[in-house]
Order: sequence, then structure tokens, then C-alpha cells
Amino acid sequence: MGADRHRPGRVQAGGAPQVPGSPSVRGPVVTAVHGDAGLATRIEELLGARHPVAAAALITTAGVTVASRGAGLDSDFEIGSVSKAVTGLLYADALDRGELKPETTLGELLPLGDVPAARVTLASLSQHRSGLPRLPKTAQPLRRTLALWRHGTNPYGEDLQQLLVQARTVRVGRPRARYSNFGFELLGHAIASAAGTSYADLVQQRIASPLQLNRLYLPATADQLGPDALTGTSRRGRPRQPWTGEAVGPAGGIRATIGDMARLMAALLDGSAPGISALDPIAPFGKGARIGAGWITITVKGHLITWHNGGTGGFRSWAGLDRDTATGAVVLSATSASVDRHGFLLLTERAETTRTASNS
Repeated sequence: MGADRHRPGRVQAGGAPQVPGSPSVRGPVVTAVHGDAGLATRIEELLGARHPVAAAALITTAGVTVASRGAGLDSDFEIGSVSKAVTGLLYADALDRGELKPETTLGELLPLGDVPAARVTLASLSQHRSGLPRLPKTAQPLRRTLALWRHGTNPYGEDLQQLLVQARTVRVGRPRARYSNFGFELLGHAIASAAGTSYADLVQQRIASPLQLNRLYLPATADQLGPDALTGTSRRGRPRQPWTGEAVGPAGGIRATIGDMARLMAALLDGSAPGISALDPIAPFGKGARIGAGWITITVKGHLITWHNGGTGGFRSWAGLDRDTATGAVVLSATSASVDRHGFLLLTERAETTRTASNS
């Protein structure tokens, strides 16, 4: 669900800090473009032939700019582990509402029984420090990865009850910084339980509806996909099944348009989004990085960047903010090749322009 810092050996998600460098710029591809012409040109320059279907957004105090290539602006992408950033907002918002506390445990909100996972706190889950694995062994991640590589199948399809069964038998290790899809799945469903609803409905009630993110949603099955849902592809252009499933929603199940993501980032910058404190870094998370509730902060080219990436079988995503200059950027692609470096570059370019203008 995200671009990991190591070569993946099984289905996994990233979010661990990466050192962004200059992306490999390929020649532009002639394809249909929509939205802002200047940004569309920059997308083609950065992404080239490797990402024939992609979209990007730039957010500043002056407004929002969006563009896409190979798909319309109303097309929705899988945002993968950027879903964890949304879950982080919901966690911080639930704290603000008094629905839970950092020390609240999974067992207080989910029917797990007297098992080790029941004693895991929500705070540790939000910072990837719970001791839970990336995925439980009972989920057979290696088998799922092989099926994804060979046949393009969806490795995530569990419902909530199946997730709880996995949680009742999972081994909990010592608390340390360790990225966990499984942990964020449980975190999101626990937050929803505290609110007396489902995770999908909670996203709609507290994020999508208030911020008018009209095409942001969580399909539990393939037949729940919207009419403008894109089909993701591998790096070689092979189609991939959509990653749908009730359980995976909080960790990687959200779909959204580029406009939805741009409005979300704008709301984070202007303070109108719920759970803003999720962005504040409070714990170390790998070399040179700190983490809040799901959101990672690192310094890139003199800019403090708060961000998250995402990846599924056929999509990649990146969303980041420079809060000091009130700028943001989003990159979405319907191809499984990484867009991390492109996202960092797009954001730091705009942030530097904004900083220079404010100093002149």
C-alpha cells in the first residue's frame, strides 16, 4: 500500500522515509490532458512514458491547481496508504471529541477477548510503534504476493470479522518503530467503533461530507466501484484487480479524484480539516524522520515536509505539505511505479517559489 524503503518480498506498504532525489525524466508522451496547462506540462516532463495515466495538484494560499493526463479530472484512483493519513486525522479528531484517549486499547473497542492484541494502545498504533507485524502470518502474505505478481489479483479482501479473527491470534512483539498495515486496519475500525459506526461511514461523515470531497469513498467489493474508477496497471502495463475490502479500508482502501485530494490538502493548510494535530510530529520514525498520527515529517532541500505515500497493485500516490510556506502537492498514478521523488520535487519547487516571493 506504499513504497517501502526495501525491495518488497511480499505484499506490504511503505511510509518509511526515503531520500528523495531527482526523478528519472523521460520524454513526454502525447496523450489527452485536462486542467491547468502549465501543470499538465510539468506532469509530462516529470512522469514521462512510465505513467501514462496520472494526475497532480498544487495547493497554495492563492488557490488550487489540478491537471491530469490520460484520464479525466473526475476519474478516481486508489490512494493506497495515503488512507493511513486520513485515518490519522480521524484518530486526532476522535481525541478532540473525547471519544477515546491515547491509552485506550483495542480490547476496549473491538471484541478481541483476552489476547495480546487487545492490550495494544491506539496511540502506539497511530505511530506504528505497537509491536504488531506489517501483516499477520495467518494472512499468508507471501502467497498473496505471488498471486498478485502472477495474476494481478487483489491480496486484500477480508471483512471486519476476518480481520478480528487474525487479531486474536497475532503475535505482538516489543514496541518499536515498525510500519504496520495490520495495525492501521485495526486502528481505523477501533476509531469507528468508538463513534458507533463503520469506518467507511465515519470517513464520509467526518472527512468527505464536511470538506465536500464528493468522490472520495471506500469500496468494499469491486461492484461498489464508481463509474469513473480507473483500472490500475503494473509497471509493464498489465491490468490489476482493484484492491477492495472492508478490513483494509483504514490502511489502504480509499479511492479519490485529484480534486478531492487537492481539497483535502487545502483544508489541512487552512485549518478547516478535522484532526489537524495528526500532522504534528511527536516521535522518531527512522533516520531523519518523525511521525505524528500516521503523517511523516522530514526535511527536504531546507523544507520541512509532512507527507505520506501509497501504493497498491496498480496505483501509486503521494501527498505532502510544506506548512511553513502553506503549500501542498499531490501526485496520483494508475501505474505501480513510484511517484515519491516526483511528489517531493513538485512540492519543493512550489514551496521555494512561494518562499522567494514572500522574501522579495
